[in-house]
Amino acid sequence: MARYLLDDPWTRPFAGQQLQKRLPRTGLDTGAGALALVWEYQGQVIGDASLWLTDETKQVAEIGWVMNPAFGGQGLATEAVEAVLDLAFDTYRLHRVAAQMDARNMASARMCERLGMQKEAHQRQNWWSKGEWTDTVIYATLKTDRGEQREGS
Repeated sequence: MARYLLDDPWTRPFAGQQLQKRLPRTGLDTGAGALALVWEYQGQVIGDASLWLTDETKQVAEIGWVMNPAFGGQGLATEAVEAVLDLAFDTYRLHRVAAQMDARNMASARMCERLGMQKEAHQRQNWWSKGEWTDTVIYATLKTDRGEQREGS
């Protein structure tokens, strides 16, 4: 699961530290300015999503996610991320949400496209990760894009 992530696979102690960091992330309107969620399927945690503010206007955010690949191909990640995007625009009234990822992460890129996010950039060898320079792609969607998608459905 960690191939395209910034961290190596987590040890139990490190996972506990990360959990403690994420527990206060209960909403964009809190002091944390972030929301962390876990996804469950049939009583099992299969992934997580995070949404966090990235500018002083509190109208622009970044979204990230991780899912256990054993549950891939069922539309579960798409459904979960779409719900977070709906929350971002409908509840928090954001203007823009972006997703940055390793350019080799084709599954996440395809999901962004299914969700109607637009590919805005491909940055070449801009990030040193796990002993190599990697490319980053950036996808984003605007509140107005989401309205157009709903009208076209």
